[in-house]
Amino acid sequence: MGSLSIWHWLIVLVIVMLIFGTKKLRNIGADLGGAVKGFKDGMKEGTAEPSVPPSPQVTGQTIDVESQREHTNTKS
Repeated sequence: MGSLSIWHWLIVLVIVMLIFGTKKLRNIGADLGGAVKGFKDGMKEGTAEPSVPPSPQVTGQTIDVESQREHTNTKS
C-alpha cells in the first residue's frame, strides 16, 4: 500500500480523460503553458530593469515635526 505503480497512474489518466475529454485537457494545458511563459517573461523583465529608481541617500538633515492630538468629549 505504499506508492502507486505505473498502472495506477495510467488508470487515473484514462478516467480523467473520460471525464474531461481530450479537447478540454488540451485547452487547460495550453492555458497553463501560457501562464508559465508569461510568468517567466515577467521575471526576466523584472530583473532587467528596476521599475522604481533607487532613492538618493540624504545625510545630515533632521526634520522636526510637532504632532497635536485632537481632544474630543466622549460623554454620552
